[in-house]
Amino acid sequence: MNESIKVSKQRNWKESQAHSSWQIFKIMAEFVDGFESLSRIGPCISMFGSARTKPGNHYYELAVEIAKRLAEEGFGIISGGGPGIMEAANRGATLAGGKSVGLNIELPFEQRPNSFIDRDKSLNFDFFFVRKVMFVKYSQAFIMMPGGWGTMDEFFEVATLVQTGKFKQSPMILVGRDYWGGMIDWMKKTMCDQEGNINAEDLNLIRIFDTADEVVHFIQDYYKTKPLAPNF
Repeated sequence: MNESIKVSKQRNWKESQAHSSWQIFKIMAEFVDGFESLSRIGPCISMFGSARTKPGNHYYELAVEIAKRLAEEGFGIISGGGPGIMEAANRGATLAGGKSVGLNIELPFEQRPNSFIDRDKSLNFDFFFVRKVMFVKYSQAFIMMPGGWGTMDEFFEVATLVQTGKFKQSPMILVGRDYWGGMIDWMKKTMCDQEGNINAEDLNLIRIFDTADEVVHFIQDYYKTKPLAPNF
């Protein structure tokens, strides 16, 4: 490598490292703001799903109903703050007069805050990893509606944290057997039975339902004997 190019690359690396050190303060600020805001809301339930699902779609309307019913039970509803299923979750919370939380992050194409988030409960993040911590710290259950890469990321993140005991076991609910059934079958057959990469009891962490009644009744029954508390 030409010596001048080498020196230039080393200088650029050092400058980027200096910038990275200052990022720590931005990251700390996002954690502090998030913890302070969410701790005042009380027990919540996080709902995940596609930003592309439109009003009128079966899963959009089902997300509205689930969020509404859970808000009526006294839970705050946390979404990613954008359109699609996220909007449906916040819409349902608003219809019930409940607490409607949006954890917004700027994305190139899809993300924009929806209009059903409580004005004082709309939080903005630059870092995905900080935002994911906020989803899990105060949530008493995790509901995964049909979604794409982001929903899968959030599902397996939560599954890993629960399975490894990094926070208390909380209900993990997949909504839509037609959507999720193939993945669950693959996990049982290939990941568990064939390859042994997970244990059979790990699959007991997950419930899969089709209706709002099933979701709400499961969460109600679960917390008849378990305390509501932050996950860590």
